[in-house]
Amino acid sequence: MNGHFESRRLEQLSNTVFGVAMTLLAYQAPREKFASADPQWREIWHLYGAFLSTLLLSFIVAGMFWYSHQRRLAYATDAGRSEVMLNLLFLLSVILLPVTCGLYGNNYGSPNVTTLYAVNLLLIALFNTTLWAIAIGRKQDWPTFITPAVSLTVFVAALLACLIDPHWPVFIWPIGFLSPVLSAWIEKRR
Repeated sequence: MNGHFESRRLEQLSNTVFGVAMTLLAYQAPREKFASADPQWREIWHLYGAFLSTLLLSFIVAGMFWYSHQRRLAYATDAGRSEVMLNLLFLLSVILLPVTCGLYGNNYGSPNVTTLYAVNLLLIALFNTTLWAIAIGRKQDWPTFITPAVSLTVFVAALLACLIDPHWPVFIWPIGFLSPVLSAWIEKRR
């Protein structure tokens, strides 16, 4: 193995981290009580709507990056020490997702909280793209790099938009969901 880690070990750790992070997303729900004993839909949406939409966004983002991570680990069957450390930073950024999701879902519209959430999503995309670049660089298979690069570009654009108006990223983030579709299309064309 000569100082290399098998991807299988990283896969086991990442499955655990993603599973815990995706489960913890729901634990950040608001805990306030309704004003009336029989809450109306408007009151329910007012209290939980922003959180539920953030939960959905975060779960899809986590699923999208889990899928990308699994594909990359299958693509590159071993990793050097620096890759393992970068993987750990990637997984740390995933573990932060429930925290930033909870903050954003409970403080929707706050410029600072929105920026923090956007930075977390950007970090996940940045680590993912860097890990893909390392794996692809060995095989010189650069068309495979398009998919992670697109998701990184979307999350950079969302952060920049967030700095202008904290309400804009919510319209940009869903574009990142096209990455798996783009990946499938590229694989089909090859």
